[in-house]
Amino acid sequence: MTSGTAIGRVRGLGPSNEGTHHWLHQRITAGSNLALMLWFMVSIALLPGYSLEIARDWIASTWVAVPLILLIISVVYHFRLGLQVVIEDYQQGESRVILLVLLNYFSAAVAVTAIFSILKIAFTPGAA
Repeated sequence: MTSGTAIGRVRGLGPSNEGTHHWLHQRITAGSNLALMLWFMVSIALLPGYSLEIARDWIASTWVAVPLILLIISVVYHFRLGLQVVIEDYQQGESRVILLVLLNYFSAAVAVTAIFSILKIAFTPGAA
């Protein structure tokens, strides 16, 4: 028949064998979201005012634009991971695949739009 023990035959044969990877990414993005959101809230609170010019000058700073882009990437990736779990757990059939594809496109569109907006402000002459 087969060689080895029962546990040896089962080990490593989970449903997709990627649960740990997904779980780890959710925890890493949760930690980075916490740190970057804390930075964001403190930075906003320390602004001298909340006019459009002050906000534009603040975003144009390299020390603000880079963490803002990292925040966008982390939040959108964490959002995608969380909704992927919900879709995989509660949808069956072809609708699952369609929703996962739509989720990926939506996440990419949100991230690209936000990052483009930050970069446009950061690279506009005279903004800083």
